[in-house]
Amino acid sequence: MVVNKRRKVSRMRGTRTHGWGRLHRNSGNRGGAGYAGTGKKAHVKKQWRWDNPFGKFGFKMQGVVTEHIAINVEMVEHALPGWVADKKASQSGQSFTVDLGALGFTKLLGSGKVTRKIIINVDAASEGAMGKVKAAGGEVHLKRDGSAGSSA
Repeated sequence: MVVNKRRKVSRMRGTRTHGWGRLHRNSGNRGGAGYAGTGKKAHVKKQWRWDNPFGKFGFKMQGVVTEHIAINVEMVEHALPGWVADKKASQSGQSFTVDLGALGFTKLLGSGKVTRKIIINVDAASEGAMGKVKAAGGEVHLKRDGSAGSSA
């Protein structure tokens, strides 16, 4: 014999919970949403609170902070033949001319050795990088405020 079971909602109309007590609410059984209830049963939550700090922490630098995209002189020298082949740099005799700003770099760093005469245009450069390029017979031209100033 087939018995059609009535749905609970039809029997529980007019009650607040439809027979589920406090369950089946949005966040009620969990103590709230987000970090609500983190103080309850603290002996269980201690480790979680240590590993997951919330709220404001740390500090933020005030003023203008410049993010540099840097490249070492060793990588510049290594990439020169490919850049000349792709017409991103030029070669005249034994000297190479490269604009690192056009290639997406903003700072030249001094790691590695320089054996070729390279003329480099870049926004910023370290003292070590400028010294190594100059010792190899090259130059570093720094761009400041849109004007190309010579330094090396």
